[in-house]
Amino acid sequence: MNVSRPDQSSTSEGRVSLAELALVFLKLGTTAFGGPAAHIAMMEDEFVRKRQWITEAEFLDRLAAASLIPGPSSTEVAIFIGQSKRGWAGLLVGGCCFILPAAIMVTVIAAVYARYGSLPQVAGILYGIKPAVIAIILQALWSLSRTAIKTRILAVIGLIAVVLNAFGVAPLGVLAIAGIAAWGATWFKTRPAASAWIIPSFGRSGFLLGTAIAAATAPISLLRMFLSFLKIGAVVFGSGYVLLAFLRTEFIDHLHWLTEKQLLDAVAVGQFTPGPVFTTATFIGYLVGGIPGAAVSTVGIFLPGFVLVASCGPLLPRIRRSALASSVLDGAVAGSLALMAVVAWQLGRASVIDWLTLGILFVSTVLLIRFRINSAWLIAGAGMIGWFFR
Repeated sequence: MNVSRPDQSSTSEGRVSLAELALVFLKLGTTAFGGPAAHIAMMEDEFVRKRQWITEAEFLDRLAAASLIPGPSSTEVAIFIGQSKRGWAGLLVGGCCFILPAAIMVTVIAAVYARYGSLPQVAGILYGIKPAVIAIILQALWSLSRTAIKTRILAVIGLIAVVLNAFGVAPLGVLAIAGIAAWGATWFKTRPAASAWIIPSFGRSGFLLGTAIAAATAPISLLRMFLSFLKIGAVVFGSGYVLLAFLRTEFIDHLHWLTEKQLLDAVAVGQFTPGPVFTTATFIGYLVGGIPGAAVSTVGIFLPGFVLVASCGPLLPRIRRSALASSVLDGAVAGSLALMAVVAWQLGRASVIDWLTLGILFVSTVLLIRFRINSAWLIAGAGMIGWFFR
């Protein structure tokens, strides 16, 4: 293997065709319900355990990197994996094919909404799907934590991250504290001089991206819509609820393009459709500018993720060669898994509400761990149960 190429992982010796890469991500984009934590769990199942395209350690590194940069973390993990298999072409194919199914679904729902003024009724399907999603997240947490929590220090850092999140510390703050704590523990052991080569490489891309964002003073048009979503995609960390705050400021308070009801409905569509929650932008774009608006807004909000992954992807092998930088990444990995555990707990409290949902959770967990059933079939079966019994 040619180790000088930064876009190749140690598991990429068996070449994957772009068609196969596209089909796998299209499938995930169509079946990945439940938000970023569930998406990441399904990717771990698909690419680490089933296909063995990437090792668990490499997957965790990409998860940590995606958690530390703005944008939709699960989509950025998809972009990272595509890049690791086929370089620039894989980066584009993996990311676009994960986004495309949700973008199409949201556009269709937006067209129905614009015509009839209401959302489709999906409560029964979600009732069945949610506990199955919890099982998928729990299975991934168990698998990933065995690789990520390599020392007692990292286990303690993970527990501290859970406590910090419970006390209201923002996800980015939790990750930063976890990374600094792991760095500090390593520094006390080794005490080498810290390296500063990471910042200049990232800074050049950040400057170019910032220059484009600063142009968001254009008149109300498709260009203005694109630049507004480009700005949001470049600065938003966290969940769909964080996205809601940015969207409200931009499109209600500033531009006056939406009503409160339309914005809340847009966020709801992003939550109950599969794939990235950021396809909320697609819904808003359609309401404001039809199909061209949907296309422009989708490209705008996801483009920063592609740029940031392309910028920092080649740095991951270099980070792992530095003991101090590697320890920061280990801490961020522990913090990321802690945040996933918190999400699983929060979703579980809201989703497991009666004996049927508890049964779906239990059976789903057994099917995943004992029989290794494909999570897409699990989601489909749980959705059907919810449809019939809700």
